[in-house]
Amino acid sequence: MALHAHNAADRVEQLLILTTRLTALLERETAFFEARTPQKANADADEKNKLANTYRLEIANVAKNPDLVAGAPVALREDLRAATAAFEKALAANNRAANTVRHLTEGLVKAIADETVKARNSMRGYGANGALSASAADAAALTLNRQV
Repeated sequence: MALHAHNAADRVEQLLILTTRLTALLERETAFFEARTPQKANADADEKNKLANTYRLEIANVAKNPDLVAGAPVALREDLRAATAAFEKALAANNRAANTVRHLTEGLVKAIADETVKARNSMRGYGANGALSASAADAAALTLNRQV
């Protein structure tokens, strides 16, 4: 989805609204991550992804053709610069929080897998000769989903 601006000022105003909303969504998601409730962040995932794609496309267009925003009033462009700085700060905080959640989740999955292997090994029976039988289930199957 691309922005449909009538002129430079309109494009900057739309970018400002887009950047502000995307920043708010990132801050909300970061709060969920920090509260250890990442599942709540899924509610805004579709909107966040659509806005992020639009933002990426529009920023690439402006980088290729700065004249798209050059005619906008200076005050409006300064507002956009400030909003972009806030967005970048929110994005960095979100990345840190998401990495922390990912690290914790991976640790939890590993701990569960280790306990499963221990439990399986302790439940081996005796073979025909009276010795512990080798369990065919020694290798625990585990599927990991990299999505947080």
